[in-house]
Amino acid sequence: MKIGHVTLKNNLIVAPMAGVTDRPFRQLCKVMGAGMAVSEMVASNSLLWGSEKTIRRGNHEGEVEPKVIQIAGSDPEMMAEAARYNVDRGAQIIDINMGCPAKKICNVAAGSALLKDEPLVARIVSAVVRAVEVPVTLKFRTGWSKETRNALTVARIAQESGVAALALHGRTRACMYTGEAEYDTIRAVKASVKIPVTANGDITSPQKAKFVLDYTGADAVMIGRAAQGRPWIFREIEHYLRTGETLPPPEVSEIRAVMLQHLEDLYAFYGTERGTRVARKHIAWYTKGLKHSALFRARMNELETAAEQVEAIGRFFDSLSEASPRLEYNDEVALAA
Repeated sequence: MKIGHVTLKNNLIVAPMAGVTDRPFRQLCKVMGAGMAVSEMVASNSLLWGSEKTIRRGNHEGEVEPKVIQIAGSDPEMMAEAARYNVDRGAQIIDINMGCPAKKICNVAAGSALLKDEPLVARIVSAVVRAVEVPVTLKFRTGWSKETRNALTVARIAQESGVAALALHGRTRACMYTGEAEYDTIRAVKASVKIPVTANGDITSPQKAKFVLDYTGADAVMIGRAAQGRPWIFREIEHYLRTGETLPPPEVSEIRAVMLQHLEDLYAFYGTERGTRVARKHIAWYTKGLKHSALFRARMNELETAAEQVEAIGRFFDSLSEASPRLEYNDEVALAA
């Protein structure tokens, strides 16, 4: 798959997720088979560029290419300047956020709130495309509400403005993350444009990924929440699409190793104190649904140091290994993307 002049190793993409797709998570997903991973959204307001959070979100040091930065905002010139700023610091693709449904983003007329103002959509994407030489992509939803779906119009505007590729979450902003993804809308958008289209929403398994690709005609799939605590989903999807065969579940020993390496990367990236806090949600995701994990997760939230986390994880996975070499889930598991 190509996005502008950038060639990806495959058509499996990690969705941008605030508080999740930091450099350690992106890098892990790429190691596990993702062809591209999009950063957490970076504010277009230059007054925030010097903040620790913004600097960290734009940190791609040592990351496997391509390096993709997502920018968010509602002012065309500020968005253009943000694009230039991040390209100067190594971004190889700029992604425009018109899909975030969060209130704090929509309340400042950014994210999916932009879908209510099609002329502003055109001004923003045109300004960003003109500002940089690298490919510009657009992540958006099917509309602000079910009554105002306008994905076809937004896709046309983006293509005419020079956007290199689209990623469409098959829900309106009003839907947030509820209901079923609108694959018919993604299919219609794909049929209406010539640029690559990535399908996003409810892709939780290799079989679902193949169905979505076949049904919508999309060029790629984007995985979000289903990769939380399960980064090997990209390896599973890649193998299934290539062979038609389902990989066996990962062994307990591998998951333990993957998880501990992820935590070590978090501790190094954030510092041990903040890294320990960030690690808690990832530990919860890795162990959700595993037998006897509810008590473990509750106790994990009480641990204050990285060393305590690592020790507790060792004890928990030792108990799993004694029961079975492969992971066994109970009915607690419920994946969504």
